[in-house]
Amino acid sequence: MSTAINRHKGNFTWERTEVLKYKEDGSPFKDVTRQILFEGRPDLPCQLRYFEVSPGGHSTLERHEHVHAVMVARGSGKVLVGEEIVEAGPQDVIHVPPDTWHQFRAVNGEPFGFLCLVNCERDRPQLPNDTHLAELRRNPRIKDFIRV
Repeated sequence: MSTAINRHKGNFTWERTEVLKYKEDGSPFKDVTRQILFEGRPDLPCQLRYFEVSPGGHSTLERHEHVHAVMVARGSGKVLVGEEIVEAGPQDVIHVPPDTWHQFRAVNGEPFGFLCLVNCERDRPQLPNDTHLAELRRNPRIKDFIRV
């Protein structure tokens, strides 16, 4: 097999890629998997990942110092980015700026899959504390959207 290609096997899985739990650190999430499609190289120090949120599932509500570039690959869902909640579907691109609360949810009865590009060297996610949650919940739309 060529090392230049990681062939798609169908159903959003790839030949040389293991389907992993989204996180193993106890962070709150529901029904999310991840696959690392590209691990990065010295001349391209980034990681390309595929996440899939099952119907009714959600990613962790978190923020980080690093930027995310996300492109929806499968299904549709809703995304919190800062104080904005947007509907996103196939080929939509979402920019998550640094230090911005974000969460992805599969709300349309279908898997919500997306590619996510980040730097190889990056900070760990920051979860909201009680003060952060109180601030987020001041906005009724965000209060109804977030899952923790």
